[in-house]
Amino acid sequence: MKRFIGFIKKEFYHIFRDRRSLFILFGMPIAQILLFGFAITNEINNVDIAILDHSKDANTQEIINKISASKYFSINQLIINEKDIETVFKKGKVKAVLSFEKDFSKKLIKDHKATVQIITDATDPNTANTISNYVNNILQNYTQGLNNKATIAYQITPQTRMDYNPELKSVFMFVPGVMTIILMLVSAMMTSISITREKELGTMEILLVSPLKPLHVIIGKVIPYIFLSVINATVIIVLSIFIFKMPVQGSLILLGLESVLFIITALALGILISTISATQQTAMMISLMGLMLPVILLSGFIFPISSMPMILQVISNIIPAKWFIIIIKGIMLKGVGLEYVWKETLILFGMTVFFIALSIKKYKIRLE
Repeated sequence: MKRFIGFIKKEFYHIFRDRRSLFILFGMPIAQILLFGFAITNEINNVDIAILDHSKDANTQEIINKISASKYFSINQLIINEKDIETVFKKGKVKAVLSFEKDFSKKLIKDHKATVQIITDATDPNTANTISNYVNNILQNYTQGLNNKATIAYQITPQTRMDYNPELKSVFMFVPGVMTIILMLVSAMMTSISITREKELGTMEILLVSPLKPLHVIIGKVIPYIFLSVINATVIIVLSIFIFKMPVQGSLILLGLESVLFIITALALGILISTISATQQTAMMISLMGLMLPVILLSGFIFPISSMPMILQVISNIIPAKWFIIIIKGIMLKGVGLEYVWKETLILFGMTVFFIALSIKKYKIRLE
């Protein structure tokens, strides 16, 4: 028993001496519970909306002030005509437009009935439904306040319109998200083991003594996987269109080019993981566990980013999947062109250059 107790003590010493083991044991659970606790929510906060006020009277201003004062909405802009609704939706920031009918106050006073139209961007049906319900509650509270002082009950009727997904099909939300996750994880995992495989098989020496520069090695590792991942992306898009009836309102060529750019970004990230990892097992762990949770939780695929704490909103900006989901939803569901997604495209291109440059810097020209 003394030998056995001594062995147990030795294992404790080894665990406490290894900082990586302590981080996995204590740090990861804390990080995950905080991430899940703050990121996973069906509520909405600070959602950007636009106002189309045809009436511009005292009642509409009171309702706008109530909506603006709530923690759920942030009034992004005031638009002046119906044509602007599609434009603000295609830009992607505004999630809903509230349209007050003409002579709103006159109809409310004379007929005791008026109408507010709630137009939502239903590319994310869950968020669209939640926005509609929250606005309805604010309108009901306002109406109750009016009825407390009136002999005849006032009625404000909300009319809901779901743009881009009128049937609220959840597949319109899940197909772009699942496509992003598959391309991100598979592409990153494939290249993350490429250089570490050379190290483990002992063929790294051949690469090091060859006339190839680090840039040539890294690009040479990426190019074959680009073709394989493009085939993968093509299969996913074809299945989405013909099996799940996913529409493609925009250009298929632009969709293909943006998919290739995202694939290269993911492959470059995988190469970076490969250069900093000593073994294939470590590279697989980093690419699978290190990327899966951030891609699912912080990309806006399932949970609205605007409802998360500010620090998570900032962190989400370094997740390539976030920008690709905005691009793919815009092209497939809204039919937007490059003029609406140029910023997201530029960000992905910048990330690709950064990952490749950092991989070249981390590429070791000598064996340790």
